[in-house]
Amino acid sequence: MTTPREALRIVIVGHVDHGKSTLVGRLFYDTGSLPEGRFEAIQDMCRRRGMPFEWAFLTDALQAERDQGITIDTTQVWFRTPKRETVIIDAPGHKQFLKNMVTGAASAEAALLIIDAEEGMREQSRRHGYLLHLLGISQVAVVVNKMDRVGYSRERFVEVERDCASYLSGMGVVPSAMVPVSAREGDNIAERSANMPWYDGPTVIEALDDFHPMPSAADLPLRMPIQDVYRFDDRRIFAGRVESGILRVGDTVMFSPSNRTAKVKTIEAWSADQPIEVRAGQSVGFTLDDQLFVERGEVVSHTDSLPVETNVFRARIFWLDEQPMVPGRAYKIKLNTTSTDVRLQSVEKVIDSHDLSSVAGDRVEQNAVAEVVLRGRTMLALDEHATNPRMGRFVITDNYRIVGGGIISMEGYPDQRQLITSLATNITQVEKGINAEVRWSRNGHRGGVLWFTGLSGAGKSTVALAVERELFRRGYHVYVLDGDNVRAGLNANLGFSPEERAENIRRVGEAAALFADAGFIVVTAFISPYRSDRDRAREAAMRVVGEGAFHEIHIDASLAVCEQRDPKGLYKRARTGDIRDFTGISAPYEAPDAPELTVSTDKQTVEESVAQILGYVDQKLAN
Repeated sequence: MTTPREALRIVIVGHVDHGKSTLVGRLFYDTGSLPEGRFEAIQDMCRRRGMPFEWAFLTDALQAERDQGITIDTTQVWFRTPKRETVIIDAPGHKQFLKNMVTGAASAEAALLIIDAEEGMREQSRRHGYLLHLLGISQVAVVVNKMDRVGYSRERFVEVERDCASYLSGMGVVPSAMVPVSAREGDNIAERSANMPWYDGPTVIEALDDFHPMPSAADLPLRMPIQDVYRFDDRRIFAGRVESGILRVGDTVMFSPSNRTAKVKTIEAWSADQPIEVRAGQSVGFTLDDQLFVERGEVVSHTDSLPVETNVFRARIFWLDEQPMVPGRAYKIKLNTTSTDVRLQSVEKVIDSHDLSSVAGDRVEQNAVAEVVLRGRTMLALDEHATNPRMGRFVITDNYRIVGGGIISMEGYPDQRQLITSLATNITQVEKGINAEVRWSRNGHRGGVLWFTGLSGAGKSTVALAVERELFRRGYHVYVLDGDNVRAGLNANLGFSPEERAENIRRVGEAAALFADAGFIVVTAFISPYRSDRDRAREAAMRVVGEGAFHEIHIDASLAVCEQRDPKGLYKRARTGDIRDFTGISAPYEAPDAPELTVSTDKQTVEESVAQILGYVDQKLAN
């Protein structure tokens, strides 16, 4: 017999009253998987209540479910097919219990979607189908139930089959099977039905056995979120559950996001010999060869396969609360053992689960699905759901209530680990021979960074060059840094991936800070789409020069205006797919929250824009 960790987990979902629990009960009975006496006990209970026998009562565990005829909680039962051990998760179908449905489906590797042959695809059926997609479950078989109520009609089955296949294909899901059944009568559950000779596909049991287990969690990179740190005698024991990968004595591990490293000295076990390795699914404690200070929520990994470090990420979410999710509002997310504050930065689009169309929106209403951007207060260690589902899911809470859940995507956003990690050692700060005040006194103005940010086509370079000419004419020491002069030399080795674009801006920020320290007014003209990158540039200027050295100037023009201008034809190429990850079209642009100055180039001329910036410089940087 296989162990529980090797069993396939299958969730059964669908609209309320479409027969999920009945199907599960019938599966157990027809394959002899019921505990001894369970069938007779339910049979006797139904007789005492004066009601027909209900197969659903074989799995419904709560009295309230029996009284109301609905599944409230998820029921998980071990089930044995001819091929393997299986965990059947019977999830609730009523929209009031979607939290439970999400909880049940979150750990599943495959799904059965139940559709009533009479009613066909209902709103809740479509919503559940999209939730499976949202949770990354791509193995789906469809069971068209209650065929006895439509006279086992082949025509009706084909109609429902076509509707369901069309909907699922819109999400990129191809059902492995579509099985017409009558769960109450036992048609096509474990044995082929004589009532539907026209059907030659698999039975439900055969469809279950056609599912493939997901790759073993032990084959994925090591991830162990720290649950707690305990002190025993002179040992510090780091405890948690290994979510993926293998941890061995002697491994060099890194704790993220603090980026501390040490070697595993021992793996601790209670009342047993100390093991030399532990695998995904095991809860363990271990000690290190160095006494590191590590907090709950840090993620243990090997140094050659690290999680992403970021304070901003995309998410596909399902919202459950009566109060809508709105941009700017703070929430708390639970990501593995981490509980941290995040803010909804933006709602990218709201998905209509009925037809999978998407619309722009400024909020996420109850039971809606949306793609959003979340920003944390601190750096988080995480993985994309696509690469490690066990680390890429999270729950959203508000005032200790679960209000939503989602999966993580880093599409368009960089891994910030390398941007915040310093590899330089043995660095000694050298005193400056000429301090900033002396330079500013000779120059007649303070040094500083005018950081222009805005969409492509907003006019950053045009305005920057005009500002440079006028400031130079007035006697200011000024220089422009833009993509052409930086990428031709300093950053010639960088491409245009999110990580390389972020590194490009990091280097520009450091170079600009040195220019400002030398007494120049340096004007940078870069899209610099990520707020975190601009924040690092601000920190660099403050570190090198001091307070008041960095001035974020938003060169603001709407996307429609920028696309209409399209001076280099880049928007046109992006719309046709020739340019991937183009800011504003297929990659994010995070407008400044509180820039020192906003220059609206879609509402005023270049001359007016230049005059506005010159007035700001005279006020802030002139001696």
